Amino acid sequence: MKREIGLRREVIVDNDIAIDVKNLHKNFKLPTEKAAGLKQAIFNRMRGVKGYKNQRVLKGLDFSIKKGEFLGIVGRNGSGKSTLLKILAGIYYPSKGEVVVNGSLVPFIELGVGFNPELTGRENVYLNGALLGFSNREMDAMYDDIWEFAELKEFQDQKLKNYSSGMQVRLAFSIAIRAKGDILVLDEVLAVGDAAFQQKCNDYFASLKEHGQTIILVTHSMDNVKKFCTRAIMIEDGKIVANGDPKEVSEKYLNLFK
Repeated sequence: MKREIGLRREVIVDNDIAIDVKNLHKNFKLPTEKAAGLKQAIFNRMRGVKGYKNQRVLKGLDFSIKKGEFLGIVGRNGSGKSTLLKILAGIYYPSKGEVVVNGSLVPFIELGVGFNPELTGRENVYLNGALLGFSNREMDAMYDDIWEFAELKEFQDQKLKNYSSGMQVRLAFSIAIRAKGDILVLDEVLAVGDAAFQQKCNDYFASLKEHGQTIILVTHSMDNVKKFCTRAIMIEDGKIVANGDPKEVSEKYLNLFK
């Protein structure tokens, strides 16, 4: 399955390429001042006050990801990493340029979206499963595995509002990894739960890497970049400033803070 986001480009994507990004730009309109009523809005317009300014977040990114790569994306807060991920996931639409996704993509960006605190853990498992496209029969088959991985089965009939934030993330993560796709997009999800659960997550992603799963990881952990990634990209001020060996990119990132 090939999905194109943005301006159409008349080229054939190499079948070994999972994602192809060309000249990618993303701008946001930020309000500068509020108009208190119609009269003020008209007055502002007459003075040439737009009421917003353009914020350029991504500034012409060009890169591709091969099938089976474990790509790390690093950069300081506000560099544009999360915006890029949301464009890859189809949440945002680019202002200019194109993304070609060659296969099915599963984003692990905001775990637990769709959880209802007034429902029990059991009910939320089925609700979240439905949002991921699973039938009740499919959820029945994976139900016990979800709770076993999350290590929370004794709490399955309690309302979610009684769960700690860590418990909710563990349950959400355990549900999310049931979704199978050609490409996984991860935004700091290796940091979920306590140390023991993080190790379980690390083992899970290590197995994905071993089996050649295409993965994109956005993280501030250079240890994870060096441990898991086969290549890394560093974004600074909406531009790619490094692309290559994970250790070299990690060192360049750490040098930003010296």
